[in-house]
Amino acid sequence: MKSEYRFLAFDCGATSGRAILGTFSGGSFKTEEVYRFPNSPVNQGGKLFWDVNAMYDHFVQCLTKLGRDGIRLDSIGIDTWGVDFGCISADGRLLALPRAYRDPYTQGVPEEVFKIIPREELYSVTGIQIMDFNTIFQLYAQTKAADAALAEAAAILFMPDLMAWMLTGRAVCEYTDASTSGMMDQAARQFNKELLGRLGIRTDVLLPIVQPGTVIGPLKADLAASTGMGPVPVVAVAGHDTASAIAAVPAPDGHFAYLSSGTWSLMGIELPYPIMNAASAAANFTNEGGIDGTTRFLKNITGMWILEQCRAQWKAAGRDYTYPELVQMALSEASFEGRINPDDSRFSAPDNMLEEVLRSARDGQAVILNEVKNLSDAQVVSCIYHSLADRYREVLDLLKGFAPFPIERLHIIGGGSANDLLNQWTADAIGIPVVAGPTEATAIGNLMLQARTAGLAGSLKEMRGMIAGTFKVKEFKPNNK
Repeated sequence: MKSEYRFLAFDCGATSGRAILGTFSGGSFKTEEVYRFPNSPVNQGGKLFWDVNAMYDHFVQCLTKLGRDGIRLDSIGIDTWGVDFGCISADGRLLALPRAYRDPYTQGVPEEVFKIIPREELYSVTGIQIMDFNTIFQLYAQTKAADAALAEAAAILFMPDLMAWMLTGRAVCEYTDASTSGMMDQAARQFNKELLGRLGIRTDVLLPIVQPGTVIGPLKADLAASTGMGPVPVVAVAGHDTASAIAAVPAPDGHFAYLSSGTWSLMGIELPYPIMNAASAAANFTNEGGIDGTTRFLKNITGMWILEQCRAQWKAAGRDYTYPELVQMALSEASFEGRINPDDSRFSAPDNMLEEVLRSARDGQAVILNEVKNLSDAQVVSCIYHSLADRYREVLDLLKGFAPFPIERLHIIGGGSANDLLNQWTADAIGIPVVAGPTEATAIGNLMLQARTAGLAGSLKEMRGMIAGTFKVKEFKPNNK
């Protein structure tokens, strides 16, 4: 075994991507961000797509930079968001840019599907939370519209698998990402082709599902040469970003809930089995795949998306607030009583997020805000932070009814874990300690899966112990005041 290993995690989100270099040496583990790039949907003909060619170019630029710096990698892993996919041809072409989940083309589609497959039946097989943009609804919509790329496709690849295919020329379908599609049979852990056939969806484009830790293959020869990287293997890590993030929760035992906090907030518990019953269906909880056979029983909550959109509007108006400034603004209006429901569909993709926040606060609390014509920027931030903390309390209370163990603490990971004020307000709201960090949990989980594939780690518990010993966390205790 070598004395030093280097792994590269491409961690791609809906607003930005980054490359994190992980170095394992003598039992120690350190990370370094080596590249960052913007990422957002592009509008073509009134439709939203992901510019995966631009993403690929950034991957190549990153690898070329590392090659020039003399850094040699032992493997590469890719994680992204779920549900979206690209179509590839039999002769190895990308047939079209992948549609983006924020494109409203699937609005109303679930109701159409339920006329063929009742909602209860679909949930009893897949265990997936019903959201308009689930892959099954996207495929139904594209099939109904006779989408040309889908008609010609030899295979569809989810986003992390698509990017891996662009690097290696080899196609796989990784389990954690496939599990979010709304098409996977929870018992068989493969796609339920009978259900899809009833919807008229092609099943010959679906690849067999492989587990995290599968080696996909080396970089394509021309790419290996042009970047100076050589034939570095690309590993199918936990390709869904939340699955990678949850693998990095530095928990000493299983008595915890987690909150992966970013553009989306995903709150849930880790279980050895899915929960698919009338109560979980009514509460719209989802069962997604984790590593080592675990299930991520969770609920999707709109996270920092609302604030990010407000911040963009303020910036366009000449008020470019930093994140520390936003925290101070919220603190200055800590007693502001306006609230919104972050999960209201009105916040999905509004033309004017600030106006939507004001209207929602007025609608929900007419007595408090009936005389308010506008909210100050600080009041908007306070409203969003308090509303998120309240929503976290509501979802945690639901989770307590399903958990077969006492939930003793909430682990907040991801970028949102660096927000000390929101962490404290969340602890105050839920009444149990909040443990915040690591902020780069997704990339860390990605790197740890690569390390385990290389034989440097064993069980999930061992991986988490290594993470806990490497990265500092903060604890926030509830303040009853």
